[in-house]
Amino acid sequence: QLQLEESGGASVHPGGSLTLSCAVSGYSSDYYAIGWFRQAPGKEREGVACVNSQFSDNIALYGDPVKGRFTISRDNNKNTVYLQMDSLKPEDTAVYYCAARRAGYYYCAGFVTTIEDFDTWGQGTLVNVSS
Repeated sequence: QLQLEESGGASVHPGGSLTLSCAVSGYSSDYYAIGWFRQAPGKEREGVACVNSQFSDNIALYGDPVKGRFTISRDNNKNTVYLQMDSLKPEDTAVYYCAARRAGYYYCAGFVTTIEDFDTWGQGTLVNVSS
């Protein structure tokens, strides 16, 4: 059974950086498009970043609020997907989740608007950006 577990959430000052990790177990992460999502208090869950499966083209896509500041990457040897977050802003405060798109969906296209296609989720990790 595929399982995901996030780690790395912390409190940081505005302008700071943080790296989140998503450890994948049960199956190789190579077969899945993996996304990062976030949910702030009182707001809907939104797509942050997504990376196509290793067996497609490994291309990454980003949500508009984080373009140019966040970077998603894979370490296939560790079966882990990372989210490097730079130039953090208070509005980045949220619980961050990683999720796998359902089997056979190798690409991230439309990940921002089709969150329901992601059917395996981690428990989340809290990122708090404040001065």
